[in-house]
Amino acid sequence: MKYWFIILSLSISVVSCSKDENETSEDAYEPIPFALQIPEVFQQKLPSPLIPVSNPLTNEGVALGKKLFFDRILSANNSLACVSCHAPQKAFSDDRVLSLGVNGQPGSRHSMPLFNLAWNLDEKFFWDGHKFSLELQALEPVTQANELGNISWEDVEEKLQNHPEYPNLFNKAFGTATITKELVVKAIAQFERTLISGNSKFDQFTLGQVSLTPQEQNGLDVFMDETRGDCFHCHGNPNNPLWTDNKFHNNGLDATFSDLGLGGVTGDSNDDGKFKSPSLRNLQYTAPYMHDGRFASLDEVIDHYSEGLVNSPTIDPLMKKVDQGGVQLSAQDKADLKAFLLTLSDPEFVNNPAFQNQ
Repeated sequence: MKYWFIILSLSISVVSCSKDENETSEDAYEPIPFALQIPEVFQQKLPSPLIPVSNPLTNEGVALGKKLFFDRILSANNSLACVSCHAPQKAFSDDRVLSLGVNGQPGSRHSMPLFNLAWNLDEKFFWDGHKFSLELQALEPVTQANELGNISWEDVEEKLQNHPEYPNLFNKAFGTATITKELVVKAIAQFERTLISGNSKFDQFTLGQVSLTPQEQNGLDVFMDETRGDCFHCHGNPNNPLWTDNKFHNNGLDATFSDLGLGGVTGDSNDDGKFKSPSLRNLQYTAPYMHDGRFASLDEVIDHYSEGLVNSPTIDPLMKKVDQGGVQLSAQDKADLKAFLLTLSDPEFVNNPAFQNQ
């Protein structure tokens, strides 16, 4: 009896030690901090990017987020992924007017491009600002019927948990092999914060590396001139390389609103018809334009502000010439403004191997 007691004690001790060693091994693994590559022009003109203390960037987290972003496993029928509506070659937007969900039905708004999100310091996402962090933003499309179409996040968690690779990848990134929706969106948000665009021709001009053509320079003058283009109030200036104020405006698209925009979120009728100012970066790649994708070309956008403005009770005061239909640009100023706007596009960004599915 004494002999078996000793054997049993030793067995328990061995199992206990083995468990402790495994726990120590898992706990001892520390993800490697991710070195965010911040463009020189951003270092000169912008505050530090907003990285939540609760979700620091790590090599393992970013890699996991990228894998999830491109993986169709997040959709109900394994037919779509985040990238289906946010393609790298389109500056992480979609060339459809309205993106299609797993059921083949379109959503209600055009897909927003994704870049420089770590400098969205007011943390309001979507066209109407109804989510207050990248992490919360990433939760929604997974269970939207006209997007990735899952009935519940539990279904997605189960698929990922039963996957041969994901439990280990989550363990490396977050120290646990138990997959939850909170960790999924943390990983996706980490990858999205690395999507930085800061090497357009105009960025190079700002750094003294290239010159603008006379046409591009006049286009910048039109952009900055309150009596001509008057674009800078909502979309920034050379001292704001984000090229957006990240605020919400009624820019004279409609007299009445089927989509209330910010007003649908705040419940304040004074916000009806207000949508977030998109960045003017990468316009070469992000057509069609506006929250509903109504303008197929950049020329149509310029025409809207020149002679297509529509008055309404919530029209932004910055649309000062709405009674004249717009700023009434000459054909030459329109062409020059377009030439300038295209200098804000960044071919390096849309071709960056780090953002491709390789």
